[in-house]
Amino acid sequence: MASQSPRRKKLLEQIGLSFKVFPSNAKEISSQSDPALLVEELALLKAEDVSTAHPESFIIGADTVVVHQDEIIGKPKDKDEAFEILSSLSNSTHSVFTGVAFVKSDKRGHIVSRNSFHEQTKVTFSALGEVDIHDYIETGNPMDKAGAYGIQDDLGALFVERIEGDYYNVVGFPLNRFYRELKLFAPEMTLIPHNL
Repeated sequence: MASQSPRRKKLLEQIGLSFKVFPSNAKEISSQSDPALLVEELALLKAEDVSTAHPESFIIGADTVVVHQDEIIGKPKDKDEAFEILSSLSNSTHSVFTGVAFVKSDKRGHIVSRNSFHEQTKVTFSALGEVDIHDYIETGNPMDKAGAYGIQDDLGALFVERIEGDYYNVVGFPLNRFYRELKLFAPEMTLIPHNL
C-alpha cells in the first residue's frame, strides 16, 4: 500500500487484506483541474513510485480530495485555513473524490500492468457554529484530512447531515468499488473464502 493514511490501513485490515505499507515519496504535483482525473493521476503516481523499489509486487495507491463550489480542497496548512474550509462547507453540499490505482511489477521492478479508477460521494453539512468549528480544530483531527474533517471522527461525524454514495469513500477508501475493480484486475486475489 503506497499510503501512510491510518484510515486506509484500518479499512484494508477490516476486509482481511494482507499487505505492507510503503509510503510514496513522489511529489504530488498535477496540472489536472478535473478532480476525478486528479485523484486517479496522484494515486497512480504514488503506486508507480513505490513499485520501483518493490519488484514482483502488487501496489495500491490512493488519493482523496474534497470539491466545493468547483474548488479542490486538500489538507489545511494550519488552524486558520481549517477554520476557513469548515466555515465554507457549513450548510452546503460538497463532493469527496477518491482515486485508487493498481500497479503490478515484474522481477526487475518494471510495471507490467496498471489500472486506476475513482469514486465520488456527495456530503451535506448542517449549519456549523463557530464554537463547534473551533472545538473540532482543537482536537487536531482536521489537520491531516482533505476538507479539514473526518466523517469517522467523534466531532466530525456531527457535522454531516446526509451523504449520497459510499460512506467509506469519504473516510478515504471506497471499499465496494475497490473490491469490484480488484476482481477484474487481479482475479487471482481473493478476499472472501469460498467455503463460506
